[in-house]
Amino acid sequence: MPALSLQADLCIMTRLLGYVDPLDPSFVAAVLAIAFNPLYWNVVARWEQRTRKLSKAFGSPYLACYSLGATILLLNVLRSHCFTQAMLSQPTLESLDHPAAYLLGLALLGVGVVLVLSSFFALGFTGTFLGDYFGILKEARVTTFPFSILDNPMYWGSTANYLGWAIMHASPTGLLLTVLVAFIYVVAVLYEEPFTTEIYRQKASRPHRS
Repeated sequence: MPALSLQADLCIMTRLLGYVDPLDPSFVAAVLAIAFNPLYWNVVARWEQRTRKLSKAFGSPYLACYSLGATILLLNVLRSHCFTQAMLSQPTLESLDHPAAYLLGLALLGVGVVLVLSSFFALGFTGTFLGDYFGILKEARVTTFPFSILDNPMYWGSTANYLGWAIMHASPTGLLLTVLVAFIYVVAVLYEEPFTTEIYRQKASRPHRS
């Protein structure tokens, strides 16, 4: 049974690839934007954590974090634009081009928006945009909704947004790019999670000042 499942998955992926032109400039731009964003914020945040140069340049870790967050937001807008342009420049999949699929995509988009926004409200701006690398820590790691039901809900909410958007556009290109989004987030989590765990372990082990 596992072999049959793998074979079916490969057949689906092969079919999707048949609709995608990987050399199309808009597709290349989308791939680069998807891969670059987490690389950018992780490199900059780790550099700041080691050197504190952004905090020194801005005169405050909060201003430095806000500035990094602003650039991340702009890059995310660019990523979404490139993702959409790549979908629009390539063929649609007829089997997805019907009202039921559109409603499914809309539902996924709704779930994604809820996860992203609730994550943001639970973490706050600095918690969302890597404040821990700037030395801006909460009293403890957030465990309220949506973190109570899912690890890294911001990332999976974003992935659900892209998946829903791709289905709504009946786009094989969008589905393939969503797989890339999910993969990049998995790599980012593997890189980020040990650091976050360690800094909160260190915080918890420090003696509390009365």
